[in-house]
Amino acid sequence: MTAILFENVSRHFGSVRAVDGVDLAVAEGEFFAMLGPSGSGKTTCLRLVAGFEQPTSGHIEIFGETAEGVPPYRRNVNTVFQDYALFPHLSILDNVAYGLMVKGMGKTERRRAAEEALAMVALPGYGVRKPGQLSGGQRQRVALARALVNRPRVLLLDEPLGALDLKLREQMQEELKTLQKTLGLTFIFVTHDQSEALSMADRVAVFHEGKVRQVGTPEEIYRRPKTRFVADFVGSSNVLSRAQCRQLGFDAPAASLRPESLLLGTPTDGQLGLTGVPIATSFLGPINRLTLDCGGERIVASLPAGTPIPAAGEPVTLAFNRQDLHVMEEA
Repeated sequence: MTAILFENVSRHFGSVRAVDGVDLAVAEGEFFAMLGPSGSGKTTCLRLVAGFEQPTSGHIEIFGETAEGVPPYRRNVNTVFQDYALFPHLSILDNVAYGLMVKGMGKTERRRAAEEALAMVALPGYGVRKPGQLSGGQRQRVALARALVNRPRVLLLDEPLGALDLKLREQMQEELKTLQKTLGLTFIFVTHDQSEALSMADRVAVFHEGKVRQVGTPEEIYRRPKTRFVADFVGSSNVLSRAQCRQLGFDAPAASLRPESLLLGTPTDGQLGLTGVPIATSFLGPINRLTLDCGGERIVASLPAGTPIPAAGEPVTLAFNRQDLHVMEEA
């Protein structure tokens, strides 16, 4: 079943087209990521699902029901924000149970539900504490429990891990993905971090300038980008010009070639090659980053640690498999 459907949805703020003709379909039980830079329209789309914004034009459905004009409190969705938005004067248990109290649920029942939600996010026994007594990761879990306690059919996550340090963010990524699979809820996750989107989502929508540029699985987005923007934004990529494509034996406006697909050496059967002059090298632990000047075009290769690095100014050849070169629709 389709959980969320956008049909030619736009949201304008004066002359600014924050969302511009977006078509999307999110399946029930899917972990769906909206990825893009600041101002690309992803958060506005999330707010349209939540009901905090209304579309200027187009149509939105939530589980087959029209969403336009339906207030947030009548939508079976909940939002987890980046800043947690916890009440500092309330206990953790009362923070989690707050939404149930607003709905009129009895005290005993809502406290039991809040305790179950805290156990769900690995915080049993933390209910008596205050938000100021918890770490950033723990406060994020509390915000998650507060959303889950309402049993929404869709959970909206607006860059919820942005305030955490790298190690904790990676831990929370794993926990969120495991929790989503366990509960079977539809998660819509907004982020500007491509590694988060690729590691967590079942499918990714890449946003740019209010439009969806590509939707697909993480592997499809990474290995088969449709446009130069997608190739550059989702990981680093070498974008070969039409002239370089012709030198390799085919005509295309542009092609994407990931740095890790390149190896130092002469091409063998079924491989292609690029020749250039080294202009920069960087040691990055497990890899060495080599940048070549190939006739005025920069090509970057990620070589395994221990690969001999050629001397600057000495021409070298990089080989790659033909199937690793992906022709794009737009330059």
